[in-house]
Amino acid sequence: MKRRSALSPGDVATARQIASLLLDYPDEPLTGRVPLLRSELQPLPERVADPLRRMLDHVESVPLEDRQTDYVETFDLRRRCCLYLTYYRYGDTRKRGMALLRFKHLYSRAGLVLDHTELPDHLCVVLEFAATGDARRAEALLEERRSPYAHVLHAVCATLPPVRADDREAALRLAQAGPPTEEVGLDPYGTTPFAPPEYMPGVSV
Repeated sequence: MKRRSALSPGDVATARQIASLLLDYPDEPLTGRVPLLRSELQPLPERVADPLRRMLDHVESVPLEDRQTDYVETFDLRRRCCLYLTYYRYGDTRKRGMALLRFKHLYSRAGLVLDHTELPDHLCVVLEFAATGDARRAEALLEERRSPYAHVLHAVCATLPPVRADDREAALRLAQAGPPTEEVGLDPYGTTPFAPPEYMPGVSV
């Protein structure tokens, strides 16, 4: 089958949906979906299909327990590989709490109902939103931001508009410095970010 060089809206949605699955915590169902995901990659342009295919190769060739260990070491134990998009800009600060609320409000306006298993700025959630919800708004969320998961991120980047030079420089500076580390704006238990009254449920202003 001859591959197209341009990405159609359907191609973008497919690539982001597959990337969302591959960036989630590895489990047995994902291993079982590999043949289906490979078939979905067939019509996609090579610059998107190839990195995703490399990750599928990794899923098939590496034992599940090893992939789970690698996932935790990559995303949970390294601050600069965090999958929570607002963390890079705000760290654990009051401003991050407000950013999370903006994500929730955006999803709500688009009719997307989130469960409570993941924060709204998790990359997998944003990619799912981009694939099945409002792609334009999801792209805005994504732009606001030697592992096999790098292949998946390369594929995601291939679905995004070109990055401006000043944005790229700002991202590189942020990557070098890392996110803010002070822990402010959290409740005494460290679970809920404070916000102005107009954002708090059940509070009249």
